[in-house]
Amino acid sequence: MPIESAPSAGAIRVELAQDEILTGEAVALDVQPIGFFLRALGVLIDMAVGAGLFFLFALVATWLGSQGVVDVSVFPILSVVMLVLVTVVIPTTVETASRGRSLGKLAVGGRVVRADGGASGFRQAFIRALVGVFELWFTLGAVAAIVGAFTPRAQRLGDLLAGTYSERTRAGRLPAPAPGPPAALSAWAGVADVARLPDRLARRVAQFVRQAEGMQPAARARVAASLASEVRPFVSPVPPVDPELLLRGVAAVRHDRELQALSLEERRIEALVAGAPDSPRGYPTR
Repeated sequence: MPIESAPSAGAIRVELAQDEILTGEAVALDVQPIGFFLRALGVLIDMAVGAGLFFLFALVATWLGSQGVVDVSVFPILSVVMLVLVTVVIPTTVETASRGRSLGKLAVGGRVVRADGGASGFRQAFIRALVGVFELWFTLGAVAAIVGAFTPRAQRLGDLLAGTYSERTRAGRLPAPAPGPPAALSAWAGVADVARLPDRLARRVAQFVRQAEGMQPAARARVAASLASEVRPFVSPVPPVDPELLLRGVAAVRHDRELQALSLEERRIEALVAGAPDSPRGYPTR
């Protein structure tokens, strides 16, 4: 269901989809959480690394015991210490230092972020690791798999308690630059309110704009008129121009705005990677 910003005096009403966050500039970014199976693969990689570290610690402790360096009677204590290191201390340290990127997350192209899109910190990493002792290690991931299968962002129990989820960091490639709106619609493009078109309609409009020059005049006019009638409900105000010019103007406006949104998302991901201070979700005040 759409999420709406809290109304205030003179505020602009902004609707957010489930996988969008609102930046301080009042721009909704379409963030993509990691899917269930990729998330599970990342967890399995992290658990395999943890098991390997525990096995390595056990080999070192056994060797030290055989050399008489460590008393065999302290092995139970060492085992508990190693379990705490592998399951809590190391995951917390890695996620805090890397700002949400463990080895498994790197492999699947993800990052743990807060629910508002900001970078996770020590508190979130510690809660996730602590809860992970039960839902990942004690139950071999069964609890995490069940909870993740029924949450919209494939969140496990630790994510729900910490207020985090795994975001996809491998953003799509930015589209190639496109020509701006027709000269006759340059003033209109600056004030036009063009809503997001349905995916199928947007593809048909883009295809028509690319292929219009090679179409027969009669078919070109007929297709333009048909598409324009479908596009007009998403445009305000509707400029008094012919259907093909309207389609070219709408395609240019939507391209520019989607390009800006993708650029903002790419810069936010780069800021997280660089460890720049994150900003909480902002709401427009004017």
